[in-house]
Amino acid sequence: MAKAAELPLTDAARADARRLRVHGSSWLWVGGGVAFALAALLTGIVVGPAPIGIGAIVESAASNIPFLGLHSHLSASDSAIVWQLRLPRVVLGLLVGAMLSCAGATYQGVFRNPLVDPYLLGVAAGAGLGATLMIAYAPGQAFNGDLLPLAAFAGGCGAVVITYAIGRSSRGTATLVLAGVTVTAFLTAIQTFVQQQHTDTLQAVYSWILGSLDTAGWHDVLLLLPYAGVSAVVLLLHRRVLDVMTLGDEEATALGLNVGRIRVLLVAAATLGTAGAVAVSGLIGFLGIIVPHFVRLVAGSSYRIVLPLSILVGGGFLAFTDVLARTILSPAELPIGVVTAFFGAPFFAVVLRTARGVGP
Repeated sequence: MAKAAELPLTDAARADARRLRVHGSSWLWVGGGVAFALAALLTGIVVGPAPIGIGAIVESAASNIPFLGLHSHLSASDSAIVWQLRLPRVVLGLLVGAMLSCAGATYQGVFRNPLVDPYLLGVAAGAGLGATLMIAYAPGQAFNGDLLPLAAFAGGCGAVVITYAIGRSSRGTATLVLAGVTVTAFLTAIQTFVQQQHTDTLQAVYSWILGSLDTAGWHDVLLLLPYAGVSAVVLLLHRRVLDVMTLGDEEATALGLNVGRIRVLLVAAATLGTAGAVAVSGLIGFLGIIVPHFVRLVAGSSYRIVLPLSILVGGGFLAFTDVLARTILSPAELPIGVVTAFFGAPFFAVVLRTARGVGP
């Protein structure tokens, strides 16, 4: 392997390496991402039908710190709104947005295609089928406890396993992508058949498919947290490896990487986070395309900055999007997937026209 690492890079690989740059100081970008996420957190807590000032919220938080001797002036109902309704919803939005954005960036690097998203290998179709089966055949239990998230999570992970079983015969990524398309089409067909056999559940199924955080609670946050934590840690630890993989399989192998093993690890970690996010929020589209491309445009194309900034910006973006979803038609709520599609579809059209110049 040492001899392989000494092989010279091709001219194309050198050109790709020159594109892997960071625009400005990475610490400044990360600091800006943290500020954006915090702004989204505060906005999500403050904005709502019940007017509660930021000062009262800070005072309420500080009253729980020992030795300060502060007392909250929030009423019991306002305190419950802030800490049991708004805060878990915003935190869940931050986690889901972070996972979908980070997974999208990872998939784009692994497959060297700027147009792929976290649902490439069938996670969305598998999760949708799992949720549909649960709603159709156990409607009384689907929205109670953990059965619906568990069914969606199992369906999403199972779909990716099937995709890999079909596409593993080829070392390249094209066969794997085609396997993902095939599995997605097959599972979607099954889901459509089940829906037609249980038309009384159509509204519930489509409400889940369009994505929502309106029933979010601390329990959902705790359900997602371990999957999100493991996924984020693995992906962040391999951000430099992703930079190498964007040079191409031959060049990455020449530099000493076991490309096949790394690809499986990164796809598995990204899928784990995606399936966990989908299980608690439903299918939220376009986020995995919007955020990574925005990050590349403003901060550079190196995954040293793309992954951590995608986590911060993606979480903040979804939290802000959720604020719009629950205030535009207040007291009614829009499905959050509708709002992300409103921003994402035009952005995707622009990316599609300029894909040659954007690069992963």
